[in-house]
Amino acid sequence: MTDRAVAEFFDLPSIAEELGARFEKAGHELYLVGGTVRDALRGASPKDLDFATDARPNAVVRILQGWADHRYLTGIRFGTVGARKDELQLEITTFREEVYSEDSRHPHVAFAKEIETDLSRRDFTINAMALRLPDKEFIDPFRGLYDLGHKVLRTPLEPEISFGDDPLRMLRAARFVSTLEVVPEPNVLDATRGMKERLSIVSPERIQEEFSKLLLGEQVEQALRVVVETGLAEVFLPELPALRLEQDPVHRHKDVLQHTLAVVARVPPDLVLRLAALLHDVGKPKTREITEEGVQFHHHEVVGARMAEERLRALRYPERIVQEVR
Repeated sequence: MTDRAVAEFFDLPSIAEELGARFEKAGHELYLVGGTVRDALRGASPKDLDFATDARPNAVVRILQGWADHRYLTGIRFGTVGARKDELQLEITTFREEVYSEDSRHPHVAFAKEIETDLSRRDFTINAMALRLPDKEFIDPFRGLYDLGHKVLRTPLEPEISFGDDPLRMLRAARFVSTLEVVPEPNVLDATRGMKERLSIVSPERIQEEFSKLLLGEQVEQALRVVVETGLAEVFLPELPALRLEQDPVHRHKDVLQHTLAVVARVPPDLVLRLAALLHDVGKPKTREITEEGVQFHHHEVVGARMAEERLRALRYPERIVQEVR
């Protein structure tokens, strides 16, 4: 399929082409990028539009002047200018590379000059596609369309490079397992196992947001297995892998972790319900006793409620959610 044929799949709001024409008139390039492109190729209508450009942020602000209903500059130091036009939210980011230092929770942003460089530093190939505007030229240097069609999760460069740029991407891989039903390549999982401790430099707020999206996906059980089996859970949710204990060592009933994952998958995709399902047995490891009557977990629900509250607070969940889950 030619790039032009792929472009015909895109049913874009007229706003996107209008904005592309404004950037072209100003002598700059503009591309639709990231999840907006991915979801459009999956047949989903975009709620928000993400763009990349060679224009520096100050130039973007000038181009939006008189066209956008509102402009938002909170992300400008990271190269992003937000805007609202009619009912659509827009984000326009200067081509960039971003790399976390060994001990910093904030990325150092360096601007790039070409769309291919920008795409190479994105998290996964399925998010490394772009559509040039206004002429709708499809850009796919890392075969993201192929991977999307075959439900493969792969990084544009080596996964160690991608995860070094932003360690949250290791958790995002699991989120895409849940929400897009993709299968990570073995080297993605291997890199996660080797780099899991790097997740500790990411802020709890960012981890919480990513994990919440994971919990609401259709394939949440498979995604949580990835989080446990790669060791990521040990970094931000150690109560989960601690559930690998048999409920009844005599009759070999399935362990508490398997039971928990099955429960999470069977409750509706509501954040409070799924968090409660995930944490409902976290008190069992601390209360487990083997008696003449079998395995006992006296007051595990009381201990578990306290543990759940502590973990959700550590992940900066809103107080309302903390109390409802408790």
